[in-house]
Amino acid sequence: MNLLKRGKTRILIFLAVVGPGFITANVDNDAGGIYTYSLAGARYGYSLLWTLIPTTLVLIVVQEMSARLGAVTGKGLADLIREEFGFRTTFFLMLALTGANLTNVMAEFAGVASSLEIFGVSKYLSVPVVAVFVWLLVVRGTYKSVEKVFLVACSFYICYVFSGIMAKPDWLLAAKSTFRPSIPLESGYLVMLVGILGATVAPWMQFYLQSAIVEKGVEQKQYAESRVEVIVGCIVMIVVTFFIVVSCAATLHIAGTRNITDAADAAKALRPLAGEYASALFALGLLNASVFAASILPLATAYSVCEGLGFEAGVNKKFREAPVFYWLYTLLIAVGAGLILVPGMPLIAVSYFSQVANGFLLPFVLFFMLSLVNRSYLMGRHTNSTGYNFVAGSAVIFVVILTFLLLLL
Repeated sequence: MNLLKRGKTRILIFLAVVGPGFITANVDNDAGGIYTYSLAGARYGYSLLWTLIPTTLVLIVVQEMSARLGAVTGKGLADLIREEFGFRTTFFLMLALTGANLTNVMAEFAGVASSLEIFGVSKYLSVPVVAVFVWLLVVRGTYKSVEKVFLVACSFYICYVFSGIMAKPDWLLAAKSTFRPSIPLESGYLVMLVGILGATVAPWMQFYLQSAIVEKGVEQKQYAESRVEVIVGCIVMIVVTFFIVVSCAATLHIAGTRNITDAADAAKALRPLAGEYASALFALGLLNASVFAASILPLATAYSVCEGLGFEAGVNKKFREAPVFYWLYTLLIAVGAGLILVPGMPLIAVSYFSQVANGFLLPFVLFFMLSLVNRSYLMGRHTNSTGYNFVAGSAVIFVVILTFLLLLL
């Protein structure tokens, strides 16, 4: 009976802390990520599926450190960086993060525009409507209400699972490719390899996850369940990625359609190959991902900048209690959406530059995280163990090398 009682208690605690890790991992499948995975399947078929295994390990390691920092210290990542490394360092890091995240917000609104254009909706209607929706969602909501909407949005990623199944892939070949690494000496393949692995861990994710852990009130005693939630979120995100690659490999690659200009192109190309429903589900998945990320990215930026510079922040606060937080959130949405409506705006270039901006900033963020998580006066007994430090350090070095390769290639 005691064992059963403990089991029920753990399940209740898990349900209480679920949210931050699951949301953060899944929103990583945004418009830019979906385009990258779609292009990987279209160009190289199933052969890049093996990269999802190391990608999962890297994502779990970095996300777990971020969540642990928040649960143990009760502070956001930007707040800790300011306290431990000084205001000047934090200021320049926040400036770089804001610039990088603005390009990411633009990429998400570009995803909104291209996904709804498939259904005949002009971007001059879709982008303003979505911008107003995501603004009202956060400004008029509380953390609990916003989190519930985000969790519902996570469930819509199942569209890609159905789309992948409808594409009728060669499951045996897909399974073999997942567990059999293949690295041909071809520049295009290597660039795609770097793109998949290097874009998995975005800088904003670590800031948002830690801030969300703190605002949700997850503490050390609940961290075991929170850690499980983070890991489950990472695995679900990779499963969705698997089906995106598979759906494009089974249709576009076999049909000889190797180049697509954006994720919406993949949805259009699926129509004659996998059917109207598969195409529509793919497009709806893109729309959901874009709206989801367009909400999270400005929010993550507002959290980070306000924590780092010492301003009040939090969805649970009123506009008058945290004006800088809400005005920054508003400005990022308005500028990001507005620039997408400028005639002649190169949407593909925007998506690519957003990934490059992430790549440039990522090594610095990972350096600060590793330094902080190993400080015993901050973390107590929750610092990285020798074994875990080796795994985490190797993962961080791996991501840093891939990031620089992405910039050089």
